[in-house]
Amino acid sequence: MGRRPTVSDAEPREALLAAGPAAHRPPVVTCTGVPIVACDLLTAARTVRDRAAATHPSGVDIHLCNAYTLALADADPDLHALLRQASANFPDGQSVVWANRLTHPGSGLPAQRVYGPDLFRGVFLLGQPARLRHYLLGSTPEVLAALQRRLRQSFPDALVVGAESPPFRPLTEQERRAQLDRIRDCRAQLVWVGLGTPKQDWEAARLARALPVVAVAVGAAFDFVAGTKRQAPQWMQRSGLEWCYRLAQEPGRLWRRYLFGNARFVYAVARGAVARGAVGRGAVERRAVGGRAVGRGTVGRTAGGRRAGGRRAASHRRR
Repeated sequence: MGRRPTVSDAEPREALLAAGPAAHRPPVVTCTGVPIVACDLLTAARTVRDRAAATHPSGVDIHLCNAYTLALADADPDLHALLRQASANFPDGQSVVWANRLTHPGSGLPAQRVYGPDLFRGVFLLGQPARLRHYLLGSTPEVLAALQRRLRQSFPDALVVGAESPPFRPLTEQERRAQLDRIRDCRAQLVWVGLGTPKQDWEAARLARALPVVAVAVGAAFDFVAGTKRQAPQWMQRSGLEWCYRLAQEPGRLWRRYLFGNARFVYAVARGAVARGAVGRGAVERRAVGGRAVGRGTVGRTAGGRRAGGRRAASHRRR
């Protein structure tokens, strides 16, 4: 059987443009105690588009979780709680997909991840007919300029209503309020947050608490889509070896992340499987993104019901 097309393939547009509203609620499973929406790229892109186009009184925070994100959350109870209370967490890392399928055999979970740069491109593509209003938050002025040029070339009907590169320091309370005012004034529906994990996760949650937007913590998507950093070849991504490629590019910055983060992730997955009694007994549930989950080990609350996380945001900036 052939592989399902993605937005990184040579001809992805027909598949994405043919995608209507999400027809079902994808399953939610726990990985290292964090609820993960187990879906493929097309379902995730449709879901984000639909949530951004909908009229809703409160915000939605969406997080792209890879092994490093979940390893950090396993070591940080506050970050773990934030992800448990998020509107949705998508499996950005192939190792997260493998862990979910291993611990939930027979559940028919997708074999592909929801890769941040592909989700970013996919929502830009699908959002054009609805004229979704995008706001870019993160990276550097140079990367943002290159990114907007690429977006205008690839998605000429997309609306980027604002872009800003915050300073490399914690924002003051006055700066935070001014930032919220800028996003509100331009009537953004989608805020893409590219500040690095876990800073971007705290910021996405903060924005969703304060504004009726969909805030997506999208990782290194800005650099990859802008072309300022090279992506791993497709075969390495499908094989779960993207981390090797990135480590070879930036060994000084990433060696600790992959050495200790990957080990912590494997340990946390194994610990969770043992705690459930046996591999394969993890619960699978279905819910709407942004909705309240039911039962144990679930996704948590909508933005209006989340606890405050702003006090941690200032101290967790990593790019």
